[in-house]
Amino acid sequence: MSARGRSPLPPAAKRGAQGGAGYIYLDHAATTPVDEAVLRAMLPYFSEEFGNANSLHRCGRRAVAALDGARDSVAACIGAKASEVYFTSGGTEADNWALRGVLYANAERGRHFILSAAEHHAVLECARALEREGFSYSVAPVNGQGRADVAALEKLFRPDTVLVCLMAANNEVGTVQPLAEVSALCRARGALLFSDAVQAAGALPVNVNAPPVDLLALSSHKLYGPKGAGALYVRTGVKIAPLLFGGLQERGKRGGTANVAGAVGFAAALRLTCERRAQDVPRIAALRDRFAEKVSAGVVGAVRNGDVQNCLPGIANFTFAGAAGEAVLYALDLAGVAASGGAACSSGAPEPSHVLLAMGKSEEQARSSVRFSFGRNNTEAEADAAAAIVVRVLQKLRGGA
Repeated sequence: MSARGRSPLPPAAKRGAQGGAGYIYLDHAATTPVDEAVLRAMLPYFSEEFGNANSLHRCGRRAVAALDGARDSVAACIGAKASEVYFTSGGTEADNWALRGVLYANAERGRHFILSAAEHHAVLECARALEREGFSYSVAPVNGQGRADVAALEKLFRPDTVLVCLMAANNEVGTVQPLAEVSALCRARGALLFSDAVQAAGALPVNVNAPPVDLLALSSHKLYGPKGAGALYVRTGVKIAPLLFGGLQERGKRGGTANVAGAVGFAAALRLTCERRAQDVPRIAALRDRFAEKVSAGVVGAVRNGDVQNCLPGIANFTFAGAAGEAVLYALDLAGVAASGGAACSSGAPEPSHVLLAMGKSEEQARSSVRFSFGRNNTEAEADAAAAIVVRVLQKLRGGA
């Protein structure tokens, strides 16, 4: 294959190769396939343009130019300055860096922070670690649809509150969060606002100034880009300590050899997402709704979770009473449908979803829930076929067939 990607892509890169012919992939909230245009943009940086961006020779200079171009592109997509974009290994690193970097760099101002009960595990686990290191945090509740309770969150502010963490949209149930309201609170109280936009960026317009956020996390593999690449936006003037120490990469804030191919792929994926959003979002939402209506009509007692009217377009999370979620997932996989029980990072964990529990679901209900998430490659035929399979699987698991 030409390093420029002019030849056809290898079979493994083609859609459906992983699941096999006829397999319906409805787990795009966990990860997405790399877009062929993104792969073509990356290919030169694995071969002929392989230089280290810290080398002074021409190979290194070309790598720096590619990295700078990728940074400019990401910044333009989110309304930021290039100097405010730091490349990371993905959303988890960005989440950890936002919390740890801000709290340690601003410890003289205070050691308290606030987060919502439905945040990603990367935020929750980092918060627990920071608590063991002498910081403290408060958890704002969410309502039955998974939306953060702004009035309750406001009461959690203290004189020493430095940071508030609120994701743009929930990764398990898809509920879009009241970021504008919380942003206004933070500005009135003098606290910084960090938003994990990893799940939201593929479907919602992301602009760091509307509403204003001080830090924002992004991840490539949710956007049809490569795994292992992402970014942390840090507003000019925000003090943040490094998470990784080493060389002077990322303006001295993140040591380690730059993942040039990953950054180029991430930038290409984000740019394509922004360009395609107007056509992709309505179509994906229509597929999701078509599927959800058929499942609701065909499965007795199926309950859809989250804010159905204010939800990411691809996500439909259902509770199926009387059927263990894990059993449903295995049966669906055998029948040719990929879905998940919630956050991909918690797959296989014995604990029920913390998001559904925070929404008021019982442990049994949380364990009986399944997330289906549509992407740009899904079709109406797949939505219909998947719904029929779900209905059939539930009937069998409940002893009805």
